[in-house]
Amino acid sequence: MTKKKQTELSVDPVFPRPGDSDDFSKYKLPPDPMLPAAAYQIVHDEAMLDGNARLNLATFVSTTMDDEANRLYMETVDKNMIDKDEYPATAEIEDRCWKMVADLWNAPDPEKTIGTSAIGSSEACMLGGLALKRRWQQARRAEGKSTEKPNIIMSSAVQVVWEKFANYWDVEPRYVPISLEHKTLDGHDLEKYVDENTIGLVAILGVTYTGMYEPVKEIAAALDKIEKKTGFNVPIHVDAASGGFIAPFLQPELEWDFRIKRVHSINTSGHKYGLVYPGLGWVVWRKREYLPDDLIFKVTYLGGEMPTLAINFSRPGAQVLLQYYVFMRLGFSGYRDVQARCRDVAKYISKAINKMGPFELWNDGSDIPVFAWYLKKDASPNWDLHDLSNLLRQKGWQVPSYPMPDDMPELTVQRVVVRSGLSFDLADNLIADMKTAVEYLDALDGPLPREGREMRSFAH
Repeated sequence: MTKKKQTELSVDPVFPRPGDSDDFSKYKLPPDPMLPAAAYQIVHDEAMLDGNARLNLATFVSTTMDDEANRLYMETVDKNMIDKDEYPATAEIEDRCWKMVADLWNAPDPEKTIGTSAIGSSEACMLGGLALKRRWQQARRAEGKSTEKPNIIMSSAVQVVWEKFANYWDVEPRYVPISLEHKTLDGHDLEKYVDENTIGLVAILGVTYTGMYEPVKEIAAALDKIEKKTGFNVPIHVDAASGGFIAPFLQPELEWDFRIKRVHSINTSGHKYGLVYPGLGWVVWRKREYLPDDLIFKVTYLGGEMPTLAINFSRPGAQVLLQYYVFMRLGFSGYRDVQARCRDVAKYISKAINKMGPFELWNDGSDIPVFAWYLKKDASPNWDLHDLSNLLRQKGWQVPSYPMPDDMPELTVQRVVVRSGLSFDLADNLIADMKTAVEYLDALDGPLPREGREMRSFAH
């Protein structure tokens, strides 16, 4: 019997044609075609080793939809969102969707503003940031001033996409540090960061690290005071990747959106709490004038003209149709019920964790259904949260542990993201498994080995 090399893939003998090789390189195209069943079996077996998506409490991304959505997905996977001439009906539905979102976010005139779908919040953030930079450049040139040193203000707990934006588009990032006293960017000490080269400020409605809302209204008030004192008019982009589909339903009284005049643009993820499979984001501007014309390309179809803006070109149209399906399927009250159940489950789990001796909650899931906790100072020195994550993973749970941003790197937290599909019954199982793991760890008479220990980073 020939031993299989680690660089080879094997095919079960049931699937190949007689005479086919059953070993193939992992990193080169096979020399010849194989039966569809054989190719399917190879990919299926590789993917089978992934974790159970329902037990993945690290990711914000939707992992389940209903049967009708799955059927619609399969019927529309061939649609290319960028080709509005070939798929005018899909383009029209995209238009309806962002106008619904604009209305949800209290745009002054949803019918006359502008927005678009995107691959995810990452592309949507890039578009929002580019509009801020371009408007700042245009204003500076009109005044005969330099455009060489733009900067953007954000929390140190910002999602990595904003670090990418600053890097890719040559904008200086100015990070406002978080602390136990200021757990989010809350307007504190903003005057230290604002100057004539500030293109805008990013406020986060649902911080990736912890799930907390940044108080957009308070931030805007702080910027109002700075403008009155210095003349610097700093617009706000709200990164509502998670909270954009939570706050309108669960905290309708919270002023974070276009009710605040300083908010020029907002993005969200359709594939997070928008309840759609991965690959969909939305960005909307408060007014049409806040998106510079030179970022828009005109596409003609059916004798009309539709504006399009995107960094990606070819991209799937199916997710846009899925978003429209969920809008039709759930309506306002349906979304409210789904998100409320997620929040109830999050608060149920966080309350149970808070009662466990070694933990201190950072927050409890009252904003978006996400919360984090850390070890108390008097917890056992024999284990840490990475050890707990590894024990929970043995039960199938993916509960990430990670250090806080650079200004608090000594603090490690653990986080749970509650999505649709995590029931109270599953929550009880998680709590029971955590209690068992903590009892085991607390009973250790010495530290667990650190050499070779896995310390997985968290998922956005």
